[in-house]
Amino acid sequence: MRLLKNRSTGFYLCFLLLLTMTIGGSAIAYAGSGPVTATVNGGSLTESKATNQVSLNLQKGVKSVNYTLPIAVVDARGAGAGWNLTITSTQFITSNGKNQLPTNASSITGVGVACGTNSTCKKPINSVSYPLVIPADTKPPPPVKFFNAAVNTGLGKFSLSMMVQVTVPASAPSGTYTSTIYLVVASGP
Repeated sequence: MRLLKNRSTGFYLCFLLLLTMTIGGSAIAYAGSGPVTATVNGGSLTESKATNQVSLNLQKGVKSVNYTLPIAVVDARGAGAGWNLTITSTQFITSNGKNQLPTNASSITGVGVACGTNSTCKKPINSVSYPLVIPADTKPPPPVKFFNAAVNTGLGKFSLSMMVQVTVPASAPSGTYTSTIYLVVASGP
């Protein structure tokens, strides 16, 4: 009977150690046959696709072009502090630099959000309104907030889809126009 108890305790400790290492724990204490204590530290706040290059192949007479930018956000901090995403960009310009779209050509029309694969999450409550013009210039201007998660929301792993509409002036010549988009995730709504 004592052998079975020691094996059960050993199995339990190995399981707890593996679980703690998997989820980022930092300390385990074991004092004989007493209780086992584990400290689990929160993770980090991250976002993918910090810099994105978007190219549009425009034909004369096209009035608008739509595209979707996928973004992954992970809030593993466990604090419920909320978070926000900001955006800025360079102006759409042709490779020869002769033709460009206006600085207010791109607008976010909405952001779709889904819980990430194999993630338990609490969906973000977003207070940003759309459409929202994406700031652009030859050098990226100050960013604007384009999505947020209120306090106690946005916990877990998320797949976001930013939907963008680019308005093309009738005078824009045909060609391939390219812009670089910069995204930043920060703590707090």
